[in-house]
Parts: sequence; C-alpha cells; structure tokens
Amino acid sequence: MGDHTVVNYCFQTLNNSCTKDIRAQGEYIILYVLLFLISASTVFLNLLVVIAVSHFKQLHTPTNLLLLSLAVADLLVGFLVMPVEGMRLIERCWYFGDTFCYIFPLILFVVISASLGNLVFISVDRYIAVSNALNYYSYITLNKAVLCIFFSWFGSFVYSVLILSNHLLQPEPHRTCHGECLLVINFSWIIADLFVSFTVPCSIVICLYLKIFSMAKHQTLAINSVRNPGMTTNENVKIRKSVNKAARTLGILVAVYLLCWIPYYVSILANGSISSSSFIVTFLSWTMYMNSCMNPLIYALFYPWFRVSIKHILTLGILDPTSPYYSVYPDDV
Repeated sequence: MGDHTVVNYCFQTLNNSCTKDIRAQGEYIILYVLLFLISASTVFLNLLVVIAVSHFKQLHTPTNLLLLSLAVADLLVGFLVMPVEGMRLIERCWYFGDTFCYIFPLILFVVISASLGNLVFISVDRYIAVSNALNYYSYITLNKAVLCIFFSWFGSFVYSVLILSNHLLQPEPHRTCHGECLLVINFSWIIADLFVSFTVPCSIVICLYLKIFSMAKHQTLAINSVRNPGMTTNENVKIRKSVNKAARTLGILVAVYLLCWIPYYVSILANGSISSSSFIVTFLSWTMYMNSCMNPLIYALFYPWFRVSIKHILTLGILDPTSPYYSVYPDDV
C-alpha cells in the first residue's frame, strides 16, 4: 500500500525546496484577514499622526516633530515589516528573493531602532517640560528636535549595519533549503543588542518616569498644602490634572513598552540566537511590532488636539485652503 501523504513545497519546481505548513482554506483566510487588520490599523493610525502634525501649523512644535518621526518609523513597521513577517509566519516560506533577504533585516533593524530612539527622545522632552516648564522653550527648540531626529535615524542605520555585518557580507543568504531566509547573529552581538536596544532605553524611560511621578506627587502635595486665596479651586484642579496627566501618559508608555519588549529578549537569551526559523522568536517578535500600533494611541489619542485633528482629516476639512491655520487646541486645554 503506497504512501499518499501530501507534502506542500514552497517552490514545487525547485530541488531542495522547503516545505510549508498545510492549512485549511478557512484558516488561511482568517490569518490573512487578521494580518491585514493589524497592518492596516498600524499604518492608518500613524498616518493620521503624520498628516495632523505636518498639516496644521499650530502643531509645528519640537515635541510634535518627535511624534512625527516616531509615527514615520511605526508607519514603516506597519507598511513593510508586518506584511513580510506576517506572510512568512503564515506560509513558513520566503517568497521575496535573495536580494530582499539581505535588505529586509536591515530595514527591520533600522525602523525598530529608530522607533526606540524617538521614544527615548520624547521621554526626555516630556521630562524637561514637566521639570522646567518655564525654560522649556529655551532648552528645546525646533533645530534641536530636528538634530535629535537625525541622530535617531542615522544612529539606527549605523548600528544596524554593524550588528548585521556578518549577514550583509555573506556571499548568499543563510538557508537550509530554498524558501528560507535565516538571520543568524553571533551571540556576542545578541548581548550587545540586548544592552543597546533594550537595557539602555528601558532604563532611561523608567528613570524619567519615576522622576516625573515623584515631581507630580510633590507638586500635588505642594498645591494642597499652600492655600492661596488668590487661586481658585478650578485652578488647583487644572494644575493637578495637567501634572498627573503627564505622569499617567508616560506610565502607560512604560507599561506597554515593557510588555512588548521583555518577552522577545527573554526568548532570544533562552535560545542563544536570533533565528527567523524559530516559531517562538517569530511569534514574540510580533509583540515588538504591536508596539508600533500602540504608540500613536499612547502619544496622540491621549491629547485633545489629536482628536480635533482627526475630525478635520476624516471630514476632509483639511481640503480648505485655510485649514493649515485652524486652531486644533480646545479652549479648555
């Protein structure tokens, strides 16, 4: 009696082709629909931030320039990284050729690193704004914000080239069969990446958050203890609300940041390598990608100006020639 086991190959006409997972048609549809929704949501949310900050003159501030840079990095994650990684996760095959197998890891590392760099600069910006509000605009200018953005992207590119040097200099991509694109990095570089891409930025963000939280608590106690007859109750509430909002927003940032990054780095330390063929590493890497979807929610949807901007964008109010000069800050902000 013959063996009638069906084997699906990534490339039916090539010898030594990798095999791919056999799934029911309904399962394929569900997975691709889910992939599309995640990727499209990431692109759409970050595109709203890009359009809002670019279009409305009132939003051309140092803080919002950093938000714009972060949104561009996260948009690229949704537009390039998520579709490619999603297809590879579903099909278990690499269909994009040898050239893109070299280039894609570089794109991935650059946009992820740039996103993290912008995240850190935004945290520093918020710390200065809360700790020294009176001198904030003398410390943080548009030119300095542009310099930070340049450093974030250029530094990410240089760092990515260094950490991927072995991969980029290989005569052909790492693979055990056709339809595979492996990323193998020396364990010493993994440790370096753990320090540069996780430990340092995480420590900076957490330290800044703790300082902001401490200042918020101190300022709230000071407001409650000093009973100034010239200060109304509404003014007290408004000050406390402003300070606590800054601490709460950065606190949410820290929590989401940790939830998105810790599982991935724990897994690669446990495995001892970054291998795209590992299902666990591939799956947990999506927790990092999802951070790009959460960033516009954390940094933008918490701000009233973004809700006003969305209304103008979705109702096509931005087509009005005078729309760049619309006021997008509510009167009560």
